[in-house]
Amino acid sequence: MEAFDYVVVGAGSAGCVLANRLTDSGRYTVKLLESGPRDTYPWLHIPIGYAKTMFNPRYNWGFQSEPEPHLNGRNIYQPRGRVLGGSSSINGLMYVRGQKRDYDEWAALGNPSWSWERCLPYFRQLEHNDLGPGPTRGTDGPLWATTVPGNNELVDAFISAGEAVGVPKVNDFNSGRQEGVGYYQLTTRKGFRCSTSTAYLRPARSRPELSIEVEAHATRIVFEGSRATGIEYRKGGELRAVRVRREVLLSAGAFQSPQLLQVSGVGNSEHLQEVGIPVVANLRGVGENLQDHLQARLTYEVSKPITTNDSLRSPFGKLGMGMRWAFNRSGPLAVGINMAGMFCSVLPESRTPDIQFHFGTLSADQAAGKPHDFSGCTYSVCQLRPESRGHVRITSSDTRVSPKILFNYLSTELDQRTMVEAVKFTRKVASASPINYLMKREFRPGADIQRDDEILAFVKQFGTTIFHPSCTAKMGRKEDLMAVVDERLRVHGIAGLRVVDCSVMPALVSGNTNVPVVMIAEKAADMILADSQD
Repeated sequence: MEAFDYVVVGAGSAGCVLANRLTDSGRYTVKLLESGPRDTYPWLHIPIGYAKTMFNPRYNWGFQSEPEPHLNGRNIYQPRGRVLGGSSSINGLMYVRGQKRDYDEWAALGNPSWSWERCLPYFRQLEHNDLGPGPTRGTDGPLWATTVPGNNELVDAFISAGEAVGVPKVNDFNSGRQEGVGYYQLTTRKGFRCSTSTAYLRPARSRPELSIEVEAHATRIVFEGSRATGIEYRKGGELRAVRVRREVLLSAGAFQSPQLLQVSGVGNSEHLQEVGIPVVANLRGVGENLQDHLQARLTYEVSKPITTNDSLRSPFGKLGMGMRWAFNRSGPLAVGINMAGMFCSVLPESRTPDIQFHFGTLSADQAAGKPHDFSGCTYSVCQLRPESRGHVRITSSDTRVSPKILFNYLSTELDQRTMVEAVKFTRKVASASPINYLMKREFRPGADIQRDDEILAFVKQFGTTIFHPSCTAKMGRKEDLMAVVDERLRVHGIAGLRVVDCSVMPALVSGNTNVPVVMIAEKAADMILADSQD
């Protein structure tokens, strides 16, 4: 049987970072297991290509939630990357850290080493920021942060409209303060997607200490007593195993890290016994505390043919987009859909921004769907700190069977009130003088939807995820009965096992999750290497 110092399960936003950092010194060997294929599909590297992978089962797990009781019983589609780079290879490319408050709250929840001040060095370490060096920015890291080029009439009008309603214009959402409106930064490099596979794994692939195995699906963690000693996985039709000398590192994401823990006997003992799983460790919090950002998408018909809808309707428009990218690495193909954003507050009691906008020069009935046959744009708005909590629970010992996923969106009065006010504020922005000359009509929800109960009904009928599931193996003190890992990300009560991905967040960050996960992995790698000296 093969043996390695570390086995990393999942070559996604976190796993690729671990594979690079743990083999950098040449002292330790790493086996990286990825259930999906290599990232050779061209659309994985073209920024707008997530429209091609959103529903592609070759590169996307395509999970479905259980019927959501507060979203009219709808099942919510949940794309997750199934390829080298994981979701960083198929996401919307947003380079957003969240708020200083997020990390200080993590620290206050029993994880003092995860404050903003303690995390900031890792944010700076990971990034190559085109805004240049600064107290909160780095320029020597592997992950590129590229500012969307300006000079787009519709997007500039959105930014000016934000200013008109009292939101300050900013060029950097990532200083910790976050409030503002402006162009986003994206994880792109010279017109190509900069996934963690590109940024971290590609430079490390030739190292003799690193073994990468794709299309290798983990089936369970192997234990000897209360120590993790290896991983069993399926390659083709064959069941294989790899032994670990030091630690197993789970980086399989918010759904599959808790799933793998549960099928291996780590979780709520009552639930595990119901499924017929022998209990290794009774940890009630495994799979609980699931959090996500719910978005409402308001679409407008635009009065001028200046949108991506227009380019996509015409063969000549498509040709022009392709040529701009092929010759200059510019245009819509180089930046994706969401070019600008805004962070602000709609509730009077909020101390920091409580909603986020993604503004795109394209409109469709659903994300990555067929564009409307008119010039259109989309104001996507989401609540940043929802109170609603869900869960991930297995129904089978087979990891090829999707677990039951329930988010419980809009289950609290605060969440409902925030989303209603968010829609009302969106309309305020769209009617502001810098942009209203371009807003021909509100297509969805439509001008006839005005009362709060009507707006809430719209959100319940059309609201959906913005793809940030997290917090299902949260970090915290052992005394916290819902904590799964300690602040060094070691699973409570188990030796040789850590979780390193978005699962460990004790609370959802106020923004997109990819960059925070890369930071978590950078910080975890330092912890793992430091602990290896003990």
